[in-house]
Order: sequence, then C-alpha cells, then structure tokens
Amino acid sequence: MAVEVKMPQLGLTMEEGTVSKWVKKEGDTVKVGDILLEITTDKLTSEVASEAEGTLIKIVAQEGEDVPVKGILAYIGQAGEVVGGAAPAPTAAQAPAAAPVPKKVGKTTVAVIGGGPGGYVTAIRAAQLGGEVTLIEKNKLGGTCLNVGCIPTKVLLHSAEALAEAKNMAELGINVEVKGVDWNKVQAKKSAVTNQLVSGVTSLMKANKIKVIEGVASFATKDTLTVTKEDGSKENLTFDKIIIASGSVPAVPPIPGVKENANCVDSTGALSFETVPKSLLVIGGGVIGIELATAYSRFGTEVTVVEAMSKLLPMMDGELTAQLRKMMETRGIKIMTDAKVQSVEGAGANTKVNVEVGGKVEVFTAEKVLVAVGRRTDTEALNLDGVGIAHDRGRIAVNDKMETSLANVYAIGDCLGKVMLAHVASAQGEIAAENALGEDVVYDGATNPSCVYTDPEFAGVGLTEEKAKEMGMDFQVGKFPLMANGKSLIMNGGIGMIKFIIGKEYKEVLGVHILGPRATDLIGECALAIGMEATVEDIIATIHAHPTVTEAVREAALAAEKRAIHIPNK
Repeated sequence: MAVEVKMPQLGLTMEEGTVSKWVKKEGDTVKVGDILLEITTDKLTSEVASEAEGTLIKIVAQEGEDVPVKGILAYIGQAGEVVGGAAPAPTAAQAPAAAPVPKKVGKTTVAVIGGGPGGYVTAIRAAQLGGEVTLIEKNKLGGTCLNVGCIPTKVLLHSAEALAEAKNMAELGINVEVKGVDWNKVQAKKSAVTNQLVSGVTSLMKANKIKVIEGVASFATKDTLTVTKEDGSKENLTFDKIIIASGSVPAVPPIPGVKENANCVDSTGALSFETVPKSLLVIGGGVIGIELATAYSRFGTEVTVVEAMSKLLPMMDGELTAQLRKMMETRGIKIMTDAKVQSVEGAGANTKVNVEVGGKVEVFTAEKVLVAVGRRTDTEALNLDGVGIAHDRGRIAVNDKMETSLANVYAIGDCLGKVMLAHVASAQGEIAAENALGEDVVYDGATNPSCVYTDPEFAGVGLTEEKAKEMGMDFQVGKFPLMANGKSLIMNGGIGMIKFIIGKEYKEVLGVHILGPRATDLIGECALAIGMEATVEDIIATIHAHPTVTEAVREAALAAEKRAIHIPNK
C-alpha cells in the first residue's frame, strides 16, 4: 500500500512550506533516508528524507507550490501501483481561493467596551481602517494597566531599584549618602507618570476621531448596548460590530478573615500605602506578588511570600525561577512554597496569618497583607447569557479570529480568562479590529513574551524546558551565565543566565528564557526569532554589539551547539 509523503512542521508557528526543488522524480527507486525534495519556509530551507522504501510513484505538489503542514507531497509504493482511495488533499496552491469577505458600503460602526491597553488599541486600529468608533469605559482610559497595574507598579520598582543602586554606589567608588525614602515623592512620581500616559491616550482618541463615552455597557440585544452613566441615566446605542475588552479585576480567595480585615489589600491597595509598611506578607507567588515583594523589600519592608504551589512563577522556566528564589532569599525575603493560608485575623494594629506548611500551622504577623492570587474576568455587567454569548463562568470563548459565538461580536484580552497580559490584549485587539472591518487574519500567541520586573528582570518566550519534556519533544539546551558577560558584570555583578531551547532535528528556536539585567528588553529579539521560525544558526550568524548584554544571547545560542566562546563547552 502506498505511503504518503507529507509536509513536515519545521517550527511551532509554521503553517505551510514551499516545494523549492524535487531531488527525486517519479519512477525513481528510493531507500529510507534518501533526500526526496527541498522545501522552504520564510528563510528556512530544509531537505525532506524518505521514511519508506520503494518507488516514487506519484508527485502531488510541484515545484513552487505552497503546501500546508501535513499536506501530501507525494506517494511511495511499488512500481506500477495506482494510488487508490480518496483523492489526495489539495495543496494550498490547488485549493480554490476563499470568497472575499464583503465590505460594508459606508462607515462601519464599531463599539469597543473597555479603554485599557486592549480596548484603546482596538479602537485606534478600527478607526485606522475606516470604522466609526465609539469607546465605552466605566472608569478611566488606560484601564488597569496604566492606572493601577503595569505602569504604577514599574514606577515603584524603578524607585526601589534606584534606592538599591544608591546604597551600593561605594562599590563603584562613588560616595553617596542615602537619607531614606520620601514616600510622598515616590507616590507623586507614580501619579505623574500615570496621568501623563492617560492624557496621551485621551489625545489619541481625539486624534483618531474616536467617541468616548463614560459608563457601564451591557448587551440589550446582539447589536445594541445599554450604557448606564454615573448619574444613573441610560442610553441605548446600536452598532454593526462590538468588541469586548472589559478586562479583569483582582481575585479574592475564600480565605476566612480576608474580606473583613482592612489590612488585607489587593494590588491596587498595595500601590497606594500611606507609608512604607514595616512588614508585608504576600499571599501568592505569581508575577504581581513577586514584583511587589521585590519593590517593598528594597524599600526596607520585611517581606514574606506564601505560595500554594511547589514553586514561584509556575509558568516560567523552572531552573531560572529557582535561581531567582535564591537571590530573593539572599536579600532577606522569606519564601514558603507548598504553603496554604488557612485564615487571617486581627492582631491589634497588625494582622495574624495562619499558614499550613509541612503539615503544621505556622502563625505570621504582618502590618499589611497583600492578596495576590491572580485576577478574574470582569464580565458580570455585560449580560452575556441574555444575548447568547458563549462563556465559561465569565471567561468569554473566542476562535483565533477573536470572534465570539455571535457573528458581529468579538472579545479580546483579560476577559477571555487565558493569558492576562497587556501586550497580549493589544495584539488581540488589532486582530479583532481588522476582522471586524472586513479583513481575514488570525491571532497567534507563539511569540508572546512573559516578563517579570524583579531584580534582576526575568523574561521568557516559547517553550520552557519543562513544557518541551511534557510534549515529548527532542531538544537541546544552551546556557550562558551572565557572569561571563562584561556588561552584565558591570551592571549587576553578572547575576543571571540566558537559556535556549533548540529543536534537535531542525535546530529551530523553541524557547528562550532570560534572568538578568534588561531581560524584558532582550526578549524581543528572541520572540522575533520564534515568529520567523529562525534556527540557532540564524542567531549565531547575527553579529551582536560589544559590550552589551545582548551579545550573551548569541553566546547562549552558541552554547546550544557546544560552540560557546567565553565559557567552557560541556
């Protein structure tokens, strides 16, 4: 029986390849391992070897044709054998072109629910494509990210980093007297940055002729929204397309005593303490908890982190996460994993936290308790069930075009309940806007980087080593310690590492993880590599400037091939 020769998947994001050259021709005898043809995808060229022995009885895809992954290229069988059964799947070139999406004559009216980094980007893109756009926001433009999330958190982290550097200036031969922290000025700086960015978003709305309405939106019908204003008045508005970008809010765990205790705060409250607390217990070892733990520890707060899982930052690379934990503990942060908070109770001006760890209950007392166990979707006001929008306990279901179960309604960002990151919401927002205005594009999250603004910074993109093992992939690892990088040695004493996960067969970049100075900036090159299906050789062939931290990215790629220059190869 004839054996199918199929288009291989050479990288995580590969969807199709081009037949560039047939090495064998119909009627040729082939053995296992013989090269049948060459294929290309973007800048990657690869040879396809035979996995069967026999005669190349039929070539389906001709040179120059595009073939989807797993699409049939040829058949190998016995000489004279006729390929039977169902007709082979058509190649991309043979398949009939999809009918173009008809575009509405005149302006398409678009509503965007939510003005965060997902919503306002969506609105701008829809306006660029000619839509008549209305953005509905119940609080402030900029959403959680600009007002009480990413940006204000980074102001605190930057202030804390500056304080730590000032205290260590003597090592660089600079004598600086640190008199302490003026907390009011730190808060003022945070507010100034936030206000400037929110003002910038407001200006962008005007520049793109986007109408902004303050109020809470709810679906009245599949194409009509009821907007409730602050004064209680209501307005019904009808649109051709509606894009939900309602975001998320901090999750409150069912821990006895948390809701009743004024000393227990979420991330919003932790950004606006009246004074720097003497002690802080953080419930949750995810991104929010670890970032704020890092900042307040630098400000002099005695910090304890309690995480229910076996490690911090569970979605990040395990080896580098373990390194980060050691660094944090060296700086005086107490960390407990496999630990669960049983209850919280008042203890005078402080708070008593009962934690089960190792089968025993330990009692901790802290001035403030930060509850950072994650976030939940903010979709309760939307009336999803009333109009039939499919969701799972508030997490809106969409396809890769960001379409919901209603043809004219899209959803993006945190309200999907999956990857709750500002840059993911923005990327999905552009996709939703383009599809709403008649384009045909899909969202691919393979290049989505995860960033943690600790000291040092931590960033990753693509597969972790743990995930690659779980998927049964054949891979190799390249590591480069930043102690061997001159710029890192100058900046932070060389603390950290860069780690590559490389596919063993095709040498494609599967994942990159960085713990070190400017990690959140360096990860951009690595995300681009994954998006372009780059191989380790592409990274190596790119000349990186010296002295920079980024040259350590190339060294880690070299290490994956046991070619590292500045460390011994094992």
